[in-house]
Amino acid sequence: MRRQARRMRRRFTLSSRIAWSLVAFLTQAFGQGSSAPAADGMVNYRVDGDAIHEPLIAAPGDAVRGRAIVADRGLGLCLLCHTAPIAEARSQGDIAPDLSGAGSRLSEGQLRMRLVDGRRLNPASIMPSYHGDSSRVRVGSQWQGKALLNAQQIEDVVAYLRTLRRSAD
Repeated sequence: MRRQARRMRRRFTLSSRIAWSLVAFLTQAFGQGSSAPAADGMVNYRVDGDAIHEPLIAAPGDAVRGRAIVADRGLGLCLLCHTAPIAEARSQGDIAPDLSGAGSRLSEGQLRMRLVDGRRLNPASIMPSYHGDSSRVRVGSQWQGKALLNAQQIEDVVAYLRTLRRSAD
């Protein structure tokens, strides 16, 4: 009986330590979020409804660089979940919306919002906030408080996505 009681106390102690560690981690992760971050590599932005109408930087986006970011499996990781009209990219994802026609479906500001901090629109989304800070619980600790893509890269991807129009456009 005593041995069993000791084992139960040990298990409870270990379980409670794990639980408190988890609570501390979640508190730290959720406590770092903000609606307009200015942390390492991020710039301030203003959300207006479901869009960020103003570019993050003064320099215009470059669609060619944006296409390269979307296709790059080490940088944008877009094709991990999305399909895009990039013929040379193999094994494209199918768990997220197809990017074909994105420029017809969404405005420039709406595209920017989804890249910067899309979880503000859909908290259940698994897509990370590439420039915002609301989904840092799904990002490795080395990326906490840091932009996954800088402001220029965001504008480049927006410029590329704007070129993806339906054939009727």
